[in-house]
Amino acid sequence: MSNEPNPTLSRNTPGERVVRVNDRIGRFLKLMKDWGASDLHLSVGRPPLFRVDGVISEVRYRNLSDGDFRTLIEPITPPALWNQYERTGDVDFAYDLPGVSRYRVNLYRQQRGMAAVFRNLSANLVSIDRLNLPEQVHRFVDLRSGLVLVTGPTGSGKSTTLAAIINEMNTKRPLHFITIEDPVEFVHENKQSIVSQREVGTHAEGFAPALKAAMRENPDVVLVGEMRDLETIDAALSAAETGTLVFGTLHTNSAAKTIDRLISAFPSERQPGVRNTLSNVLRGVLAQQLLRKKVGGRIAAVEVMFSNFAVGSMIREGKTHQIGGAIAQGKKDGMISMDETLKSYVEDDLIEAHDALDKAIDKDLFRAFLKEKGLLTEVDDAPSTPAKK
Repeated sequence: MSNEPNPTLSRNTPGERVVRVNDRIGRFLKLMKDWGASDLHLSVGRPPLFRVDGVISEVRYRNLSDGDFRTLIEPITPPALWNQYERTGDVDFAYDLPGVSRYRVNLYRQQRGMAAVFRNLSANLVSIDRLNLPEQVHRFVDLRSGLVLVTGPTGSGKSTTLAAIINEMNTKRPLHFITIEDPVEFVHENKQSIVSQREVGTHAEGFAPALKAAMRENPDVVLVGEMRDLETIDAALSAAETGTLVFGTLHTNSAAKTIDRLISAFPSERQPGVRNTLSNVLRGVLAQQLLRKKVGGRIAAVEVMFSNFAVGSMIREGKTHQIGGAIAQGKKDGMISMDETLKSYVEDDLIEAHDALDKAIDKDLFRAFLKEKGLLTEVDDAPSTPAKK
């Protein structure tokens, strides 16, 4: 690969991308930025791939060999992590390309051999307003204690949203932030606040041990990059009970499912107590999903729930199926349901009707809405429909 020319880009037909790349991963990453791609996929046995506006596009390039992969990836991987990758077949780290961007990198093994995914993280923090998030999201910036959950599928922008919230707090208030991430994604400077960013595997053995240790480090705010197991969830609830403001993420797409996921992580005999604790410490849930816009690019559909007396009672009594109704009734308090957001995007002609249906929480009611709008003929009458290309 080292004898190949510098990268060039040409378009022979609409949508066709041709690239010649030398032996430096930076060449791919610069093109990734030029094309506005969110992800770069490298996999032995096939050409590189970019994800643009949610759609995978194959780069016209030879199938990568094992040697190609090593030449591209090993030089940018910390030696200890490369050794771990060769031993375990899975590792995560962050990579900075000066003047281009910062990336979250996952190395893994697949049937044909080695593979990697680079997720493009904005080199500069983006504000809540620039993300076009609802005005209500600013309310999370002013919280002093409790638990806030930012949820959504992989790649829905949870980390970007959390970084925007933390950045605004850092700008406005003197606090001590501790973030626990795997890996550290957005790097925060000390502004009004002190920001201590800890990386699992580098600065801590795991999320739960780091979270327990954080309680001895005088934090005002703790960000838990992923609440993936009972021990971490339990530690997060305990931290919120002490008066610390805790931000966490989960892979759910609505407030009700988020609460159910948290509670179901515990053994049945503990769940009544957990419901009681959660009803007291939960301050809000921000769920988001990304959809392709008709004119290109993507837009975040969000659900915002703030905890109030009614929501707290539903959590304690195990009536989380009623939370959707509480959100609908809480519009005057700034709550927004996912389906209402999707409906507004359809009415404003921002997204395809079938894409909205695919992301809707109550698909039967959403079909009825589309039928009323005369859009039912434009979608498949099925729970989930692939996005148009």
